[in-house]
Amino acid sequence: VFALSGCLRVATGFDIGLSTKCVVIPKEMDMCHKIGYSEMRLPNLMGHTSMAEVILKSTTWQHLAHTDCHPHVRTFLCSLFAPICLDTFIHPCRSMCVAVRDSCAPVLACHGHPWPDSLDCDRFPADEDMCLASLTKEYKHLHKVLPKPACQACPAVEEFFTHKRVLEVFCDSSFAVKVKLSKKRTVFGDQEYNIECQVEFTTQGSLLPYETQSMIQQWLLINENCTQRMTPTHRPVVYLLVGNIEEGIISVNQVYRWQRRDSQLTLATQKWRYHKCL
Repeated sequence: VFALSGCLRVATGFDIGLSTKCVVIPKEMDMCHKIGYSEMRLPNLMGHTSMAEVILKSTTWQHLAHTDCHPHVRTFLCSLFAPICLDTFIHPCRSMCVAVRDSCAPVLACHGHPWPDSLDCDRFPADEDMCLASLTKEYKHLHKVLPKPACQACPAVEEFFTHKRVLEVFCDSSFAVKVKLSKKRTVFGDQEYNIECQVEFTTQGSLLPYETQSMIQQWLLINENCTQRMTPTHRPVVYLLVGNIEEGIISVNQVYRWQRRDSQLTLATQKWRYHKCL
């Protein structure tokens, strides 16, 4: 999904005096919806002069935005691709670029792409200038900071197991989430995934079910090579993902294919309610 090479050029020395116009942010740029404004300037800060070019080049980054690799990843990307329609262009501050890069570069690396030179943070203005600053410190105080998924080697899909073995695995794990995966092809030819999660249990006391669900969805997007393996066809497939949360990092260690007649998994999840770990 991340086809980044050659796609980006920051408008260093971009002529703000160039004739610009306000246009509605197109529906195809869903990463820039619900960000506080609905109109953008064209040409944008990437130097894209037509809406067709904006849509084509921004799709490269939609997937990264959906991983929520940093609280301000959408703000950062949209300030470049869909700058707010004011009298002047507002660049992201260098500190925001650094914060987003440090959190999101590992996600790009997981997909085989380095952080592009064209988004070198030194090209953005210092925080003393008029620019969009990162609010990460304030964000941490206002929002619960959730564990983050790691880029990891894909766990093998377990084929042969007993319900007793599954219960042992549950005892050693922080979560088990039942996921229904299906994929569809977008108009741009990329793969997109429909991910439905049902949290079977969590032993990570402070995490709520919807938070676990959100983290697993992020894990599936970041580790897209694993998601691709688990969805060989366009038909929906159900799995049980079991893993741990250690030092703020989520890892999926076991994957079970959930067949309709799989009595061992069903039995394990039923017995879990009353099971006492050794």
